[in-house]
Amino acid sequence: MSTLSELINLTLEDHTDSIIAEYLWVGGSGIDIRSKARTLPGPVKSPSELPKWNYDGSSTGQAPGEDSEVILYPQAIFKDPFRRGNNILVVCDCYTPAGVPIPTNKRAAAAKIFSHPEVDKEETWFGIEQEYTLLQKEVKWPLGWPLNGYPGPQGPYYCGTGADKAWGRDIVNAHYKACLYAGIQISGINGEVMPGQWEYQVGPSVGISAGDQLWASRYILERITEIAGVVLSLDPKPIEGDWNGAGCHTNYSTKTMREEGGYAEIKTAIEKLGKRHKEHIAAYGEGNERRLTGKHETASINKFSWGVANRGCSVRVGRDTEADGKGYFEDRRPASNMDPYIVTSMIAETTILLK
Repeated sequence: MSTLSELINLTLEDHTDSIIAEYLWVGGSGIDIRSKARTLPGPVKSPSELPKWNYDGSSTGQAPGEDSEVILYPQAIFKDPFRRGNNILVVCDCYTPAGVPIPTNKRAAAAKIFSHPEVDKEETWFGIEQEYTLLQKEVKWPLGWPLNGYPGPQGPYYCGTGADKAWGRDIVNAHYKACLYAGIQISGINGEVMPGQWEYQVGPSVGISAGDQLWASRYILERITEIAGVVLSLDPKPIEGDWNGAGCHTNYSTKTMREEGGYAEIKTAIEKLGKRHKEHIAAYGEGNERRLTGKHETASINKFSWGVANRGCSVRVGRDTEADGKGYFEDRRPASNMDPYIVTSMIAETTILLK
């Protein structure tokens, strides 16, 4: 008699050409990820080979019950680290049957910005630092923290090692390898300042692919925490008080910024960001006002600032960029629950298309 584990791990390639495609999309809250699977007759190499699909939008808060069909358009594919073999994950965006993007589809508008000739020629690079907090399932309290209590103050936990400093490392490492397997450009991981909080980085990725990869990486992390019986939180300030919040710092450069003399373009771009500070803050994630207080390595939400190597600013320029006279900068304002399609396309729009 086969065990459940043996059945889950069956290898399909020896018995059928069929594959399983897990279609992923952003749900009605704008931060939840939904998915469902279908069988396809054989391996695929491009999203253009995949059929559109549909789902009940009235059950995800994305359509009324009397007209509930929402159409999934495949946009990006990744190898499935859970089923493995030729099976795939499919990042989709969502449309009405008439082909109109639904309100929670932020990818469609971002794709228009990234396909603009002026943006496209600049080959925008993004490196996104996704911070997150692991919570105990039954009590929604950070992993490793004593029930109804607190660990020692911040200091030993950032990039820390040891059973009294790093909680959840197996989850973090499993996610790291799963993303690499999937083909996501995950570039690193580290423990964060608040215990039970971690970070991974995706990029450098070009244009719209940055958003596709971050959403796919979030899905994989959600699945791994599901297996581990731990809750994933993207709340930008999960614990009030003298504890760091969680952000999604977004590193950015254009072709012009990366070329000789690019530092002047970097300063011009930062100046443009300052002029649209309120608009960016409004789009950079829910609850960000609890995080951007001017404390805990953040700038005040009410005032735009930038500086070299200053983590207390809205935008940070690295020492290497200043010394080299070219490179990139880091927008430190986005919250951990931000939509990467909104943030990346807005940065590109403001810095390139705003005159």
